[in-house]
Amino acid sequence: MRRFFDVAGGVAYRGLKKIVTNPQLLLPSLIFPLFFFVAFAGGLSSVGNVPGFDFPSGYTAFQFVFVLLQASAFGGVFTGFGIASDYESGFARRMMLAAPNRLGILAGYAIAALVRAVTVGVLLFIVAAATGMQIGGDGVDVFGLIVLALIVNLTASMWAAGVAMRLRTIQAGPVMQMPVFIILFLAPVYVPLALLEGWIHGVARFNPFTTLIEGGRDLISGQPVDLLLVYGIAIVMALAFTAWGITGLRKAETAG
Repeated sequence: MRRFFDVAGGVAYRGLKKIVTNPQLLLPSLIFPLFFFVAFAGGLSSVGNVPGFDFPSGYTAFQFVFVLLQASAFGGVFTGFGIASDYESGFARRMMLAAPNRLGILAGYAIAALVRAVTVGVLLFIVAAATGMQIGGDGVDVFGLIVLALIVNLTASMWAAGVAMRLRTIQAGPVMQMPVFIILFLAPVYVPLALLEGWIHGVARFNPFTTLIEGGRDLISGQPVDLLLVYGIAIVMALAFTAWGITGLRKAETAG
């Protein structure tokens, strides 16, 4: 167990150091969530005045939840890019040979992704509070939203890690990114589910991410929320994709 934590800590430290010392990796992860928040919450604020839009905490809080979960998900995907880059450079193979517990490698990448998600989340909270976002929930509700965002980050990290360790090339980037992008934007992004029409309403109803977004919005506004359903779906997805990530690690081990 000690070897596991030693390996995980070393991989996480290297990943975070690589991000902090490389502006090309650091700045996009910070700027893009802020851009989406300003574009959605600011540029589309008039959407909150349409008939039937009755979200109690206002449109800024409504969009904040989506941007927070989106940033958490893409933070995990970017971790997959880092894994693929490590394989292309040959570093990952050397690390696999040197690591006494290779599950620690996967855990280290996940820890780095979680730290990145927390950093971006704190920045988003600061900007949202500065723009006057209304929070109807209490401290427990806000904490629940943060935990939900971290679970989403872990899920996306394990998805991207599984792809990266199977393909072991940065050209696998679209394979990591596009499914996450599609799932995110086939959910009720701009208006509540009840206001969607046509095929997008039917797709959004069966999109598991819809439940997570609506649950997060209920938490930030202090409304009743089915925690068992929301966290049940989130945890099942996290466990499923953790298994996907572990099998990807095993395939990378076999490939040598």
